[in-house]
Amino acid sequence: MDGHENPVNPQPRRQLHVGHAAAVCVGMVIGAGIFRTSPEVAAHLDQPATLMLAWAIGGILSLIGGLCFAEMSAAFPDTGGDYHFLRLAYGQRIAVLFAWSRFSVIHTGSIALLAFVFGDYLNQLIPLGAYGSPAFGALLITALVLMNLRGLSVGIGAQFVLMLLVLAGLVIVGFAGIHLATAGHQPLPPPADAVPVVLGVAGFGQAMVYVLLAYGGWSDAATLSAEMRDPKRGMPLALAGGLATVFALYLWVNWAYLQGLGFYGLAHSQAPAADLMRTAFGHPGEVVIVSIVAITSISVMNALLLAGSRTTYATARDLQALGDVGRWDGEKGVPRGAMIAMGAVSMLLVGFGTLTRGGFSTMVDYLSPVYWFFLMLSGIAVIRLRRRFPDAPRPFRVPWYPVLPLLFAASSAYLFYSSLAYVKLGAVLGVGVILLGALLLWPLMHWHQKRRTESLPEAERRP
Repeated sequence: MDGHENPVNPQPRRQLHVGHAAAVCVGMVIGAGIFRTSPEVAAHLDQPATLMLAWAIGGILSLIGGLCFAEMSAAFPDTGGDYHFLRLAYGQRIAVLFAWSRFSVIHTGSIALLAFVFGDYLNQLIPLGAYGSPAFGALLITALVLMNLRGLSVGIGAQFVLMLLVLAGLVIVGFAGIHLATAGHQPLPPPADAVPVVLGVAGFGQAMVYVLLAYGGWSDAATLSAEMRDPKRGMPLALAGGLATVFALYLWVNWAYLQGLGFYGLAHSQAPAADLMRTAFGHPGEVVIVSIVAITSISVMNALLLAGSRTTYATARDLQALGDVGRWDGEKGVPRGAMIAMGAVSMLLVGFGTLTRGGFSTMVDYLSPVYWFFLMLSGIAVIRLRRRFPDAPRPFRVPWYPVLPLLFAASSAYLFYSSLAYVKLGAVLGVGVILLGALLLWPLMHWHQKRRTESLPEAERRP
């Protein structure tokens, strides 16, 4: 694309109220991850106050990132979201590499991660030993792929109900904490031989990787800014309201975990919400929360499978590569090859997490460096797009520019570093998969572009 190209597409119809967009923001951010990330956060920190501070900082950084995406999506509205922003800012090669990262690392890694969440909680009710969690997760991935290949899907109304269900789960967990606090419950103290954590910069960075993983999703919510009735204030207010709701719920849930399990107990729990509910209400409480976590995991995994397979299909179609991955099943209305490919990669990742015995944490290691690398590029993209397209209409502009975009890019760079600070096998594999994508896809793009150019009439070819 040259510097004279106009990137601004026709504006979508502005029909969303602030409340609508705030509800969507909450639904996109809150998922099953909050029911599993808190122990990993606590394991890298030294005390409850630091734990609560980490969750507060995560909410603030997420809001800053949301404001950056709000500006880009208002100026360059497109269904491609951050793929579109990266293409405008850096060119097609980076955009295609981002699409590859979604298929091979971010979406599939998230599906595998949630499969372990699902398995960890279900294994509390139906204990099958060390391999119960991955077995349950693998069965769920298989079932979701088969369901979607038959043309069955969860409608928007059902997704909204599922969002309300997970909100109810968080509220119930919070009330369990209140119940235990008012009853005078005292969590078990750490064992005498427990080694206290000495807080350091690296440990805090590792904790923030997990915190901001739980806050993830606002980047998708920000793309609604082109449909807000108030183009200037609508999206900032929606993001602020939505993330403030998430912020309050996350602090409340973590406070409840501390009331029921204590700091040491939280740091060593595989299913903190189930442990808390069992402590507060016995086995029935445990069954309730395990059911909610299971249904939430299914909902989010299904959404990732639907969205990710369509992105993969579109990229393979545009490159005219990868055979069946770039073909659409018109009878069932699904990208059959792309969906099977995503399911297969997700299953391989579940196997990888099982072999490393890390499960959930291995999947976080796998996807975090890639996730934060592209978010860092997105923060810088705000500045690049202002310089590259200074005349593009911007109904909303990030306040305190360029301080906030640079702060977001710097925090993303720090989290990228933190996810690699202690080089683990999961992180090495994730980065290696992206490098492999660059080696395979960039020559393919060059070949495809050459073929397209050669097929044009002589008069239409660029010199």
